[in-house]
Amino acid sequence: MGREFGHLMRVRPVITYSLSPLEQRAFPHYFSKGMPNMLHRTQACILHVVPSFVVFYFVYTWGTQEFEKSKRKNPAAYENDK
Repeated sequence: MGREFGHLMRVRPVITYSLSPLEQRAFPHYFSKGMPNMLHRTQACILHVVPSFVVFYFVYTWGTQEFEKSKRKNPAAYENDK
């Protein structure tokens, strides 16, 4: 009934290789090279990232405090009401 779906045509100049999923290593050198590389990159960029987060936090908290203050009514405006 023909060829199966993944092999419908043959392309001559293209060479494809495949590896069995049982032969592949899911995490090669993960602990020996990956974790130290991640720590090195984190230490290199932390001085660029943390100040912006700190500034954003202070601006956000200041903005929410000012918003809560603006929602309150001024009691002095209602002293003479009866």
